[in-house]
Amino acid sequence: MASKASGNLWRASSSIMVEAQPLASSVTADLVIIGGGFTGNSAALEAARRGASVVLLEAETFGHGGSGRNVGLVNAGLWLPPQDVMKQMGEAAGLSLVNRLAGAPELVWSLIEREQIDCEATPNGTLHLAHNASGFRDLQERHRQGVQLGAPLLLLDAEETSRRTGTSAFHGALFDPRAGTIQPLSYARGLARAAIKAGASLHERSRVSSVMHDGNCWQVKANGHTVTAKSLLLATNAYFDGLDIAVRPQFVGVSYCQFATAPIPEHLRSQILAGGEGCWDTALVMSSFRTDKAGRMIVGGIGDAGGAGAAIHAGWARRKLRKIYPQLAGLEFEHAWHGRIAMTNDHIPKILSLGPSAYACFGYSGRGIGPGTMFGKLAAIALLENREDDLPVAPVDNHNERLAGPRAAYYETGAVLTHAINPLPF
Repeated sequence: MASKASGNLWRASSSIMVEAQPLASSVTADLVIIGGGFTGNSAALEAARRGASVVLLEAETFGHGGSGRNVGLVNAGLWLPPQDVMKQMGEAAGLSLVNRLAGAPELVWSLIEREQIDCEATPNGTLHLAHNASGFRDLQERHRQGVQLGAPLLLLDAEETSRRTGTSAFHGALFDPRAGTIQPLSYARGLARAAIKAGASLHERSRVSSVMHDGNCWQVKANGHTVTAKSLLLATNAYFDGLDIAVRPQFVGVSYCQFATAPIPEHLRSQILAGGEGCWDTALVMSSFRTDKAGRMIVGGIGDAGGAGAAIHAGWARRKLRKIYPQLAGLEFEHAWHGRIAMTNDHIPKILSLGPSAYACFGYSGRGIGPGTMFGKLAAIALLENREDDLPVAPVDNHNERLAGPRAAYYETGAVLTHAINPLPF
């Protein structure tokens, strides 16, 4: 049962280890980065490849936060359909972001190939699954909008969806061939390793205590030492821990939990997600499922697997698995873990200006892999080469999230109630 499950599968199965010592002396650099996840590591890699001196400070270990607790779906775009993005941002800015993020999976796949990152990369697409008839109508509209903008999306009927997934539980699906799945912690570590190889100085166990600008440069203190740099990137996303800095990113922290089974028996592997697609559904309290290289089934949903509702979320995951794949009902959950997602009120990622030549990138709303990789790369270029116009979204001087704490509690309460009351996964 899930109660016997150990922790994060990705930590248990990652094949990549990175040697990085804590910051042990004061140094100077062109760019200092706080946070060693997708965004920070991508930025460090890009900056180092451009010849800049880079220092990255990670409070724990690379991928400790949301990057190493991710579902591992490499998606194109945001949760919002394109027209909603354009409505929120304005047509020109929204269309620009949609078009940029359409290429985010290709950026991820190309980095994995170039840097030879062993992260179970499976660029076989994703399936957005209709949990009911209304959900299928939503997918029809998303398909219409995507195709109108040139996206190679395919709308699948219930029969084809059943063939691809190995279950008749869904009313149809939207297939995106640009997307796919990875082992997310291995990818984050692989980016860190590549950045070090390119010449960046990366440090684990280096929690930042304060950040200030002295009128000329940024002074970032960690482990009793100071990094002095012309430019600064704050890349902590949902794991911003209240460090001493004048301008702080604001977001709603939402928990997402995952449960991984023992490997699926070999005689069933060809019947269940044989193509290796990653899946998520259209339900209001969204959930996901996918397999990894070893054939484990990984079930995820909104909720804190380490909080008061842990048993409820685990019970829901067991019922969901039994409903979708009855043939897997006897498989035990061997791993259970959770992470935090940084949500914004409009579900659009933000770049916050922290002062002279300094940004914070955050608010991917659960789409951290593609957007995080792209935002990190483009933020590094903008900071080093003064190319702000090339950023995927325009920087803002402030961003306020009203009632962030109560809203986070609302999401968790809603997930607990949904998972407790609803006897089925939908």
